[in-house]
Amino acid sequence: MEFDGTFTRSWIQRFADSVSATEPELTVLDQRAGDGDFGTNLRTGLALAARELAALPDGPLPAAAPLEATARAFLDGVGGTSGPLFGLLFQELSTAVAAAGPSVRVAALAAGTGAGLAAIQRVGEAVPGDKTLVDALAPAARELQRFSPGGRPDRALAAAARGAWQGVQSTTLLRAHRGRASYLGDRASGVPDPGAVGVALFFTTANAHVVSLTSRLAGPGTASGREEAPL
Repeated sequence: MEFDGTFTRSWIQRFADSVSATEPELTVLDQRAGDGDFGTNLRTGLALAARELAALPDGPLPAAAPLEATARAFLDGVGGTSGPLFGLLFQELSTAVAAAGPSVRVAALAAGTGAGLAAIQRVGEAVPGDKTLVDALAPAARELQRFSPGGRPDRALAAAARGAWQGVQSTTLLRAHRGRASYLGDRASGVPDPGAVGVALFFTTANAHVVSLTSRLAGPGTASGREEAPL
């Protein structure tokens, strides 16, 4: 497998397809723990990203190009809280991947995810335990840092996805201290944070389509989910 622009373009396309498939579930989660618009905003950003991707030149692309296009779509076109935060993650990933060369490398994924986490925390002022997307992004970043820098990027991203889903599970029992959910008090208890779910979906779709969140959100030991291999 080549970890070039074809890989990152397909990754974003799988993310878009998976968000489209699970948008009703994301909306229900956010209706219970937020404004109810997270799934719609995420799908809107990915629809805009699809237009950006379609405008890229035909032929081989550097791995950073689809990530940069996605960052541009989210930062320029998506409102609410989540759009700009996801845009920052894509932007930092694209910058780190571009600096590493035409192909994705594990060290660049670790650097970009770590920089994205830092940028999101600067803007949103959230820390792990606040019941936000940071609770999934922080463990994903740790898993990438632990992975061998010379290893396969797809395997590193699978490890990041596992860490992110564990983070999602941790948000279920947390009381929110940031975002709309913080105003709901105990009413949001027992509901995983939708932004954290979105982060976990992103890392999962590096390797697979996700067609349902049901088993992933059912509890520990059921994190396989319903997936379809991309090939």
